Amino acid sequence: MSRRRASLIAVTALTGSLVLASCNANSHGSSSSGSASGGHGATATAKKGGTLYEYSSSKEIHFDPAKSQNLGTSSIHLIVRGLTSWQTSPTGDTKLVPDLATTTGKPSDGGKTWTFTLKKGQEYADGSPITAQDIKFGIERSFDPQLQGGLSYHKALLVGGEKYQGPAKGKHLASIETPDKSTIVFHLVRPFADWGWVASMPAFAPVPAKSGMGIPKYDHTPPSSGPYQVASYKVGSNVTLKRNPHWQKSSDEARSGAPEKVVYEMGLDPDTLAQRMVDDQGNDKNGAGVGVTAAIVPKINSDPSVKARTTVSPSGAAEFLVLNTSRPGLKDLKVRKALQYAINKKSLQTIAGGPTYAGSIATTLIPPGVQGYQKYDLYKAPATGDVAKAKKLLGNAKVPTLNLVYDSTTPELAKQAASVKADLKKVGINVKTTPQDSDTWYATVSQSNNFDLAISGWQADYPGAYAQLQPVFASNQIGGGNFNLSKFKDPAVDAAINKATSLTDPAKADAAWAALDKQILQQAPVVPLYYSHQAYLNGSNVTGTYIPTFPTYPNVLVQGLKK
Repeated sequence: MSRRRASLIAVTALTGSLVLASCNANSHGSSSSGSASGGHGATATAKKGGTLYEYSSSKEIHFDPAKSQNLGTSSIHLIVRGLTSWQTSPTGDTKLVPDLATTTGKPSDGGKTWTFTLKKGQEYADGSPITAQDIKFGIERSFDPQLQGGLSYHKALLVGGEKYQGPAKGKHLASIETPDKSTIVFHLVRPFADWGWVASMPAFAPVPAKSGMGIPKYDHTPPSSGPYQVASYKVGSNVTLKRNPHWQKSSDEARSGAPEKVVYEMGLDPDTLAQRMVDDQGNDKNGAGVGVTAAIVPKINSDPSVKARTTVSPSGAAEFLVLNTSRPGLKDLKVRKALQYAINKKSLQTIAGGPTYAGSIATTLIPPGVQGYQKYDLYKAPATGDVAKAKKLLGNAKVPTLNLVYDSTTPELAKQAASVKADLKKVGINVKTTPQDSDTWYATVSQSNNFDLAISGWQADYPGAYAQLQPVFASNQIGGGNFNLSKFKDPAVDAAINKATSLTDPAKADAAWAALDKQILQQAPVVPLYYSHQAYLNGSNVTGTYIPTFPTYPNVLVQGLKK
C-alpha cells in the first residue's frame, strides 16, 4: 500500500496510530526484533478478561470486509476470520497459518487451482454454521460496485473476475466452486503462488447469503466469525466489541481473544491522545498501540518509564524519491543514475526523525521483513551522497527544471522537498517544488503526468514480494489511480514478475524476487531513501504490544491486559 494508504489504515482501522517519523510492511522475512525501544509487554501472558481500549482520530471505523484494506493483524480481524490468517511473534517471521480452513490451501494445475477445506463446527455469533457457500458469497459481494475500495488482488486473479459485478442480481462467479458445505475451490487465470496470503484478506470473510447484501449494515455490524462481535456503535464517539460466544480458541492460531471487551474511542486529537498515553491515567492504562507524535518524543527520550512502554518497528515501508521516467528530463538512464548519487539520504532521514524513529538508510526496493529481501547496494555512496559521481554521470546532459510535487499536509515533506531541491542544485539541476493537499497530490502522481519528482513510499499488503514490487513497477499499474508513479515500463520486468509469482518453491521464489529487485533498480525508476519506522506507545497494563517483522504496527489480535 502507498504511504498515504498505510497512514489512513493505521489511523482508522488499527488503533488510531500515527506514523511518527515517516512522511506520512511473510514467512520469508527477516527475523529482527520488533521491539527497538524496549517492546514492553511483548512476552508477558495476557489475562483473560478486562476491557482493552483502542483509539482513533477518525470519527468512523469501517468493518465491512468487502470494502476493507486492513492487513492481517488489524482490527477487522477481531470480528471476522478468513480461510487463512497471519501468526506473528516478537522476534520471528510473520507466518501464514490456517484460519477457518484446515490448511493454507492446496494448489493443483500448476498453481492455477486452489482448494480449501473448512474446519468442522465453526459458527457465527448467532450459532449458525459457517459454510463454504458463505465464503463464496462474501468474496462475490466484494465485486459489487457499491462495495469498492477493499484489497482486490483476487479480482484480477479469479477467472471471470474482471467483468463480474457481484451477486446482487443472482449472478455468481463460476471460478469459485463449492461442491459441498466444507469445500471451496478457486480457479485462477494464471499460477499464483501467493494465493494463500490473498485468502487471508478481509474479502474472504464468510457472509451468509441468506442475510442478503448487508449494504450499508455490515459497515458497522458485519457477521461475526472471530472472537468478537459489535455490541454498540456510536458514530464519532465509540464502538464496543463483546465476545462471540461461539468462537473456538482451539481452532484459531492467530488470535488470543483474551479481553472480555474491546472499546474504540473515536474522533480524538492525535497530540492530545499521545499526551494522555504519556500520563498513563485511568482507562488509558489499558490503552493499546497509540501512535507516537513528534510532540512527545522528548518525553520518551527523557523518561525511562515512558520509553519502556514505547515500541518501534524494526523496518517498514520502503520510502523513495520517484523519478518519472516518461518525462523529458528523466528519460535518460544516466540522468536517473546520477540522481542516485546526488541525493543526501541522511538529510531526509534526519528530517523524518533520525535512525531510531525514521528508519535505516535504504538501498533496495524490497524492505526487510518481506519475501525476497536481500541486502545489496548498486549505487555505493556515503549516506550524504556523492556529488562528484553524480556530476560525472550527468556529463553534458541538459536537464530542464524538474517539478517536485509533495503532500503539504505533512510538515516533514516540505522540509524534505527543500532538501532534495538543494541536493540537485549542487549537481546543476534546478527543481521547482509544488505543495499540494493530500487528495490533489494523490491525483497528480497516480492519474496525471504533470510532475517529474515525488517523495513517496510503499508498504506491501502482505509480506510477499509480489505485493511489494508489482503495484509499484508493473506497467499495467500506470495511471488510473494505481501506484506505478515512476511510469516505469519494461516488458522484461513484467514477464519476470509473472514468472516469479508462479514459483511455489520458497527458495527459488526468494532468489527470483531478489534478482528482480536488482533488475528494476538497475534502471533507476526511484531512489531508495530509507525503510521507515513506526513507533507506538501503550498503557502500562497492556501486554502483547510488540511489532513483528511485518507489518510495522502492533498485532491487535494478540493484545490483552496484565491484570
